[in-house]
Amino acid sequence: MDIRVRYVIKLFNEGLSDKFSEETVSKHVNLSPARLRQLFKKDTGLSPIRYLKRLRMNSAAKLLQSSFLSIKEIASQAGFGDSSHFVRDFRTHYGLTPTEFRTRSQRFKKHAT
Repeated sequence: MDIRVRYVIKLFNEGLSDKFSEETVSKHVNLSPARLRQLFKKDTGLSPIRYLKRLRMNSAAKLLQSSFLSIKEIASQAGFGDSSHFVRDFRTHYGLTPTEFRTRSQRFKKHAT
C-alpha cells in the first residue's frame, strides 16, 4: 500500500469526527485530489471519502452495540454533523435504522449468552 494512502487512513482513524475534504486531505500528502483518489482507489477499492464514510459507519455501529449514548451523540462522535443525515446513511449502509440495529444487537447478545 502506498505510504501516502496509509498516512491518509491514519489521519481518518485519528480524527473520525473531524471534517475532511479531498482537497484538504490531498494537501497533507502533497497530491492533487484526483491523484489521491486514483491511488486510494487502487489500494483500497474506495475513494477517500467513501472510505472515511465506511470507517464512520463502523465506528457508529460499534458505539450502538457497546454504549448507551443517544443516536445524536453517536452521530456526533462518529463524525456526522447532522443526526437525520446519519440515520438516513446508516439505514442505507446497514438496512436498519440505528435504533433497530441497536435493538437487534442487544437481542442477539442476550441469546448468545
